[in-house]
Amino acid sequence: MALSTPHTDPSTVAPDRAPIVLTQRKVWLIFGALMASMFLSSLDQSIVGTAMPTIVGELDGVAHQGWIITIYILAVAVVMPLYGKAGDLFGRRWPFLVAITLFTVASAGAGFAGSFTELVLWRGVQGLGGGGLMILSQAIIADIVPARERGRYMGPMGALFGIAAVAGPLLGGWFTEGPGWRWAFWVNIPIGIAAIAIAWVALQLPSHRAGKPLDIAGSTLLVVGASSLVLITSWESISGGAGDDWSDWRLLGLAVLTLLSIAVFIPVERRAADPVLPLHLFRNPTFTLTTTIGLVIGMGMFAALGFLPTFLQMSHGVGVTESGLLLIPMMVGVMGTAIWSGFAITRSGRYRRYPITGMAIATLGLIWLTQLDADTPLWLFGVMIFVLGAGLGLVMQTIVLAVQNAVDPHELGTATSANNFFREMGAAVGIALFSTIFTSRLVTNLEGVLGRGPAPEGGSGAESLTPAIVQELPEPLHTGVVQGYADALAPAFWYLVPLLGLGFLLTLLLKEIALSDIAGMVARGEAVTEDQAPAFDGSDAGDVALASREAGTGDGPEPDQRETQPQLN
Repeated sequence: MALSTPHTDPSTVAPDRAPIVLTQRKVWLIFGALMASMFLSSLDQSIVGTAMPTIVGELDGVAHQGWIITIYILAVAVVMPLYGKAGDLFGRRWPFLVAITLFTVASAGAGFAGSFTELVLWRGVQGLGGGGLMILSQAIIADIVPARERGRYMGPMGALFGIAAVAGPLLGGWFTEGPGWRWAFWVNIPIGIAAIAIAWVALQLPSHRAGKPLDIAGSTLLVVGASSLVLITSWESISGGAGDDWSDWRLLGLAVLTLLSIAVFIPVERRAADPVLPLHLFRNPTFTLTTTIGLVIGMGMFAALGFLPTFLQMSHGVGVTESGLLLIPMMVGVMGTAIWSGFAITRSGRYRRYPITGMAIATLGLIWLTQLDADTPLWLFGVMIFVLGAGLGLVMQTIVLAVQNAVDPHELGTATSANNFFREMGAAVGIALFSTIFTSRLVTNLEGVLGRGPAPEGGSGAESLTPAIVQELPEPLHTGVVQGYADALAPAFWYLVPLLGLGFLLTLLLKEIALSDIAGMVARGEAVTEDQAPAFDGSDAGDVALASREAGTGDGPEPDQRETQPQLN
């Protein structure tokens, strides 16, 4: 049942200047600025992977190479809710510019890093910027484009992510083999400077003053709890392969800190005047369902995809760069269905059918991957992951659209960041759990194989195997090791199938809410459309917001049809 939305008086949050007129030209200018910055963060996620072995080798960080990935994930996760809330309170222009600047400066620092520790620190700063770019981009699009029309913008975004996914591994490999791995970071500098310049000119968004005290206590607890959870789940990789030894006081301390932070966070948020993560959002059925679906996708899909390149390198002897490129069919699937569903949603105004279909396809795709073995041809592997990607493309952007459409326009950034935050937490936990299952099965398989013959040349056993060593193994050791990897990975996917099945069942509970015809900034009285502009002189933002709501006829819902509950006292 739809619940009423609390209509905050727009005059208390409206900007100090006349409302912005959202012409089509201005919308596309802002969207262009967002595209430049999103390309920056997307490219960085894929370009570093292929250079990683060389980087950690030169900086003597092989034993702790997991920190390069973990610190970035950690920083991205903890700042997501903070950027979301800051954008809602103060406006999104300055937080966005800060995020781009942090990312660009950190890219320069990482390129000049003289030690492994310096590189890890700069990667953390990159994450502080990257988290803001992801969240604020999604929120700004919701600010300037009504939900009813937002689907058409998914096409360029999907194409951008696809280009970055293909260009990243190629550039990373080329830089590493040519001018040097440091250029994998330095390439961000000119792109970042261009993105800052475009955003400075085009991102003309309103700023406002916070009317309530900042939730310092809640923000601190959120950062501490999320950081502790990510460190626990990444413990094996950041401790140099020591494993999850629960007798280690550091690991136990992190576990206690996580539980305490969560226990204290809930009552603190209930009492906060303006909480960083408003608990009343969880009383919104659409928010709760889409956030849980995002959590499930994070735990299931990202865990599975993280180990596929290793499987390809070990089983088929492909290179590091080539193993990344062999995941392109999945990206094609994601792009194709995301673009198609975006235009279809814009035409029909209906979105519920797409996450349902997507989760069904993704679940079937994951079940298909359980049939992987050492003899699976690469073309068939490509078809398998294409199906998986096609399912994901129908879900990921659509659930963000659904949650933005279902909340109060004043909480767009907070709701968007919370949705992404739980997906990142799910990914951290899922990768750790899947890694434990896969690794334990792999060690058992390889010990059984290597125990029947001499240790591989250049190593002492299972832990020393590399793709190059595996390809040089004599028969029957070579076939035994390859089959050991396949027998460890494919059946492990069965542990993830129930997660995806749960996600599918949750999508069946989603209710179709008519997509709004009013952009977020218009609903808040911060902007007017071209049609409304002649009727106002810009002196009364409250009247503008009222007129915007009254103009919200047609296929979109009135704001009071949203599923948002009043804030808990």
